[in-house]
Amino acid sequence: MSRKRRVFDIEMPAMADIQTGKVSDEVLEKRRGPMAAAISENADALRDKQSTEDIIRAENDRLAHELVRLRAEGLVTEHIALEDVVSEKLTRDRKSGPDPELEELKASIREIGLSNPIRVERRPDGRYDLIQGMRRLSAYRALREETGDETYKVIPAGIAEAAKLDHSYRRMVDENLIRKDISFAEMGALARAYAEDPANDCGDVDKAVSTLFKSASYTKRSYIRAFASLLMKMEKLLMHPNEIPRNVGVELKRKLDSDPGLIRRVGSALMSEPDRDSAREIAILRGFASQEAVAPAKPKSEGSTKTRRAKTTFQVPGRAGVAKCSASVGRIEVRYNLDFTRVDRARLEQAISALVEDLQEEDDLTHG
Repeated sequence: MSRKRRVFDIEMPAMADIQTGKVSDEVLEKRRGPMAAAISENADALRDKQSTEDIIRAENDRLAHELVRLRAEGLVTEHIALEDVVSEKLTRDRKSGPDPELEELKASIREIGLSNPIRVERRPDGRYDLIQGMRRLSAYRALREETGDETYKVIPAGIAEAAKLDHSYRRMVDENLIRKDISFAEMGALARAYAEDPANDCGDVDKAVSTLFKSASYTKRSYIRAFASLLMKMEKLLMHPNEIPRNVGVELKRKLDSDPGLIRRVGSALMSEPDRDSAREIAILRGFASQEAVAPAKPKSEGSTKTRRAKTTFQVPGRAGVAKCSASVGRIEVRYNLDFTRVDRARLEQAISALVEDLQEEDDLTHG
């Protein structure tokens, strides 16, 4: 007996309807089991963690480099021991003697702390050279000595790497240019000290002023040069040089240049009053500075009856510097850092006309 073979009909899709290529994630998700899914999720988590760690490491490296840069520029404040601060590298431009404002600074530090840290540079021996903040350092030292408080054993400081000496001087000078109490005599003395220091390779006071006070105006630098020259001539005669007003010092220096014998008369007047205070010293100097310079009389030629009258010389500050002026009978001369040939002729004529008319009116009032 033979078996009957059964035949099944299977419907096959058309070849064009069969999907080929990459299987979608959704299909794969349905096909793989729980273990495969767990392994895949763990791998994704590890990749995310590694990526996060790389980002954090890169940010830390960036911050570390930024911290190194800020420290090198002295922009990071640290607390350093007072005993490690040395103030001998630079010639200070502060006047000697008691500081009347030190008590106010000490009171402020007690109440609110130090709002502006000192500036120092690292030394090879591990200590620090003071660049800016002599008064703040003095206040901390005084508070430490007076109170014994451990708080004042250290001081906030911005620490920079050692720089060239002229750069260190510039940092000190630029900070002190904004001080209201610094005198032209102090600045002139600093320029002299800088020029006389062999380490600076600057044997000329004019060059020292240009180097140290580069941020100052041309006019201010000319005043500093005048005071530096005045101190060179009269340093041993003056008891209160830092109190000399700008106009008195500049004019007196000009008079000494034009009349070398004047310094003996000034010196005699000062020495005759050894107990003078600053006000009296300034009054003596002002008296000589305000005197008109009289030109020495020339021998009269035969048959000549003409006499030579006094000549007045003075200086007037302007935007382009200091105008040096001299006036005599029928003549006035102005020397100024300006090319007058390039000034519009109409403006020049107007200025001269106004000057002549104004002076004529003064003359009329005087002799009217």
